[in-house]
Amino acid sequence: MGGRPTGLAYNRPMTPDATDQRATATPARIHADRAAGSLEIAWRDEHLTTFDAVTLRWLCPCAYCRGEAGLPGWLDSAPELSADQTRLVDIQLVGQYALAPTWGDGHHTGYYPFSLLRSMCPCPGCTARRTAEGRPTLGRTDHARHAGTDDPGPTPGGSR
Repeated sequence: MGGRPTGLAYNRPMTPDATDQRATATPARIHADRAAGSLEIAWRDEHLTTFDAVTLRWLCPCAYCRGEAGLPGWLDSAPELSADQTRLVDIQLVGQYALAPTWGDGHHTGYYPFSLLRSMCPCPGCTARRTAEGRPTLGRTDHARHAGTDDPGPTPGGSR
């Protein structure tokens, strides 16, 4: 691999006041592991969010994947994602507000704002809270077939 790092590392001091609104959508630490296909974010309020690459790919917020001008995006058509489409190749910070992953198929136009990543945290507590509030859950119908699990997961287009 020519000495290239295996992931993105980002560290920011924790805030002592976890009730601060900025603490819930501001990462204290980000670790992306390309080899493991995972993204881990420790938020300043000490909440921990972990995305696998498949879930992260289903969340892509770009116009191609999510649609624009009232038209549905490619992910809304419930495609079967290939291994390359869910292989995390690289990830970059976008200013102090978002992450931009590059996928194995070359797709790289999705900027994932920290607020989106926090609001779609897949942990059981956050998922239960979104469900109770009637908010969308993670969008992916084909996740089970792709990941080889029995859990079909929520449907695509659940978040925009």
